[in-house]
This record gives sequence, structure tokens and C-alpha cells, in this order.
Amino acid sequence: MGFHFKIGAMTDVGRVRAINEDHFSVEGELGLFMVADGLGGQNAGEVASKMAIDIIRGHVNNNKVPLVGEYEEEFTPETNKVLSGIRLANSAIYDAGQRNSEQRGMGTTISTVRINGDVMALAHVGDSRIYRIREGRLDRLTVDHSLVEEQLKRGIITEEEAGQSTHKNVITRALGAEETILIDADEEVLLHRDKILLCTDGLTDMVGEEDIARIIGRYGDDPQKACEELVDIANDKGGIDNITVVLVDCEKDAQKSGRLERAAWSIIGGLKRVYGRIPGFLKGGKNEERSSPGGAQGEAVL
Repeated sequence: MGFHFKIGAMTDVGRVRAINEDHFSVEGELGLFMVADGLGGQNAGEVASKMAIDIIRGHVNNNKVPLVGEYEEEFTPETNKVLSGIRLANSAIYDAGQRNSEQRGMGTTISTVRINGDVMALAHVGDSRIYRIREGRLDRLTVDHSLVEEQLKRGIITEEEAGQSTHKNVITRALGAEETILIDADEEVLLHRDKILLCTDGLTDMVGEEDIARIIGRYGDDPQKACEELVDIANDKGGIDNITVVLVDCEKDAQKSGRLERAAWSIIGGLKRVYGRIPGFLKGGKNEERSSPGGAQGEAVL
């Protein structure tokens, strides 16, 4: 049994930028939701973010095309399809930048959610975030691929210093930066009345997580109103970047949900026992990244 979705979405150029380099996609029937933030200060960031959204959406919708990259046995076919789409988008953006001097250096973040039955696939590159709101509690399910996040992990700076850092928009991974891309991915069991928030850093740099949770809770069953309020507050606080917010309320028959949720947990638990700890996301919003032989795949400013 699947979910019914109430969806809110909004994107805004903000108060400082001349061009909106963010793009988003909501595909309720497919259970596919995405946000992308084109690289600011580079060429054609808006082209890169649109390419990423269009390519991933088209790839996931097309069951006849082969997967790009290796099939990851610890994940479901639906999750592998999303990962394949992200790899395809990365190659296309990188190739376009190499061919066209006006687009050289372009790139984008991507955060993607695919919901199939009770299983939610998450995949992301960059510092656009995915949150889950469950029983009023806001949990971040992604860890930013950013210079500041690396400094936090190593104990070089404190949380307070991170919030004030002039380097907080320097990212260490982006689609199109390199020929190949390292993607963080995970699968979660989705529960009745969970809310999923995808957003670019134009929101999270301006609005704290406590305020985000409060606003979403205030508007209850009206995700569109919540999105509009979040964008308004980000602009009121300066709107220094493009702002994109997608909020998905997930509802189903609660009487039938328990057995399906237990079955989904059993399947995922079995996979993890077979393959060990799945790299990528850990519960509670903490991340253990897969190591890359070449280290960070470039830096860009958003």
C-alpha cells in the first residue's frame, strides 16, 4: 500500500541575486521529489540545475534504459534507478561544461527523495538538505558536503563558529565538477504522517532549524502555506541567495500501516545484516561518507 501526498513547493530568487539558479521537481504519482542549486559564481549554474532535474526525472520515468554504473545490492531497484539517474546527470553536465566554454565550470547540488511503498530512498550531492518531520521533531537526514562540515568533523571549529564562518558556502562535491561522482544514499521506512522537507541553502542559511520546525508545525496540513512562510522569512532575514523549498506530507490508512512498516523494516534490516553497515546516511542525521580515492571532488561556492 502506498502513500497519498500533500505537496507544497516554492522557489524564489531572493533579495540579492539577479538570477534564480535553483530548480525543483515534484512528481507525486511517481513519488519523486528533487531540489537542485546551481553553482553561484560560476557559468550557467541555472543550466546545470535544470539539466540535473530533467535528466534524473526522465531516467527514473523510463524503464527501458539501462542503469548507469554498478548495481548496489544493498539497495532496492528503485533506489538504484535514482542513483543511476544522478550519475547520468553528472556525466551530462560535466561533458557540456567541457564542450562549451561559456558553461565550463558549471555544476549543481542535488537532493532527491523517491518513495515506493513504505520505503523512502534518499540520495544527495552537495549542501541542499533533506529533513524528516516525525511527531513534530525535525531530523536532518543529510550531511552537507562542505568545507565547514569537514572542519566540524575534524574538530577544527565549533558549531557556533561554523554558523559564522565565511566559508560555509564552499562545497566539496557537486554534479558536473568531475567525470565521476560520489553519491550519499540511504533507505528509510516511511511512517504515516511523516513530513519530508527538501531545501536549498538559501533557506537553511537564513532560517534556523527550530524556526523551520515551528513554521511547518504551525501550518499543519497545508504544506503550501508552510513553504510560502519559510520563503518569506528567509527573504525578511536578507534573502542573500535563491530559496527553494519542497514539503511533502505523507498520509495513508493508519490501520493498515503497522504490518507493512514492520515488513519494510525487516527487509531493510536483512539487507544491512547481509551487507554490513550501509555507507552513506546513518539514523539521526549523522553521516559516514564513503571514502574516495581522490579525496574531495573539487570545491565550488554556492
